Amino acid sequence: MTGTGGLPLLFLDVDGPLIPFGPRPGVRPVYPAGPHPTGTGGNPLLDRIDPALGPRLAALACEPVWATTWEDEANTVLAPRLGLPELPVVTWPAPSAEEERDVRAGLHWKTRPLVDWAAGRAFAWVDDEITERDGRWVAAHHDGPALLHRVDPGLGLTESDLRLIDGWLRTL
Repeated sequence: MTGTGGLPLLFLDVDGPLIPFGPRPGVRPVYPAGPHPTGTGGNPLLDRIDPALGPRLAALACEPVWATTWEDEANTVLAPRLGLPELPVVTWPAPSAEEERDVRAGLHWKTRPLVDWAAGRAFAWVDDEITERDGRWVAAHHDGPALLHRVDPGLGLTESDLRLIDGWLRTL
């Protein structure tokens, strides 16, 4: 967990935002198509990662945190491709009756754990599954500023998304 001080947090989902589900025109893969080097997880979608995202994310005035089901594997497989250092990782709680109720009510299963992890600290959350319901829940249950930004999973995180996040961070 984290405290209320320090830079705002940037919770990063991987599948959709950093690994888009559609091809990235003009983005040359870090590794060519074909067999993947050891440690890549053998996931052919990893070739869709734009390595230029790493420096752009690192330049933001925030503390990036992996908020993905990749958990620790994000540091071993994704961070090197993006040129990022090892980042903190949200460890998801075991499924619970409370989570099942949240999901049935339309709340994303990550919403409550991320608010808990932030512990009142300002945060931006980048994901392709965020809804308005998550935004309303965060506004009602989080004491600090929060930006929930839904990324188009076909395109992944774009320059426009990064400008929006950067602008929000600068308002804090």
